[in-house]
Amino acid sequence: MIDVVGVGLNATDMVIPLKEFPVSGSKVEFRSASLMPGGQVASAMVACQTWGLKTRYVGKLGDDSSATLHRAEFERMGVETRLLTAEDCPSQKAFILVEDNGERTVLWKRDDKLTLRADELEREWIVDARALHVDGHDTEAALQAATWAREAGVPVVADLDKLYTGVMPLLEKIDYLIVSKNIPVDLTGETDMRKSLVEMQQRFGCKLAAATLGENGVLAYDGSRMCYKPAFEVDAVDTTGAGDVFHAGFIYGLVQGWELERKLEFGCAAAALNCMAVGARGGISGVEKIDELIQTGKRGKSVY
Repeated sequence: MIDVVGVGLNATDMVIPLKEFPVSGSKVEFRSASLMPGGQVASAMVACQTWGLKTRYVGKLGDDSSATLHRAEFERMGVETRLLTAEDCPSQKAFILVEDNGERTVLWKRDDKLTLRADELEREWIVDARALHVDGHDTEAALQAATWAREAGVPVVADLDKLYTGVMPLLEKIDYLIVSKNIPVDLTGETDMRKSLVEMQQRFGCKLAAATLGENGVLAYDGSRMCYKPAFEVDAVDTTGAGDVFHAGFIYGLVQGWELERKLEFGCAAAALNCMAVGARGGISGVEKIDELIQTGKRGKSVY
């Protein structure tokens, strides 16, 4: 049995460190440019595999050198794959400008041919897992996968950073709805994060509604109580992939059967360590190092 299967985005990132974000019309010298694999679900699966889980990634690539890079990296890491190919099409690409304070700006492009369709999925890819992870970008495919998972009793985790067209039916199939900080307000119109998470959980019937808050940590509501974990203070180099690795950490704890507090804290620690290196997967650390940060690391200021 697979521990977790992920259906969602991959990307090839050109990471460009800069002293500061350039102003319009300026010329700015950059120190380096590194081509690295990334993408929300793809990176989460690599992190889970790093921590000893058996993983499967389902997604679509182009037919270019970036696709070769992804295939080689999945094989190197031991991630089982179900990869479809879009002919005469480049893989998704992103240029990521990373400032010295760790903040990043992402410029991305994805050809419509890369859309993963529901009819391209196989049920057997989904239902032999202990958890399903989706990002909702290719909404119809994510909905089909989540529907099969629900039918088979497989819990569904979602990483949403945008309300994609047609995403509402998908939200009703999610057990652990963990979104970016702007989503609760966009969904409910309620500006108080605590109230908006309660409304999300009740509206969609999920086991958990949570929002990742960047440097302020994570806030979650499980239907009966609110749980907040502050972020860890580290020397951030690049925040790319922090959310991806947080979700991986949550999934790792879910598979282990941990209590909510421990799942959230492990995710926060894993994300913090990932920010200490360049790239979406540059700082994925081992479980022992993550546990060490939890035991000895300094927490940031609590905002809840």
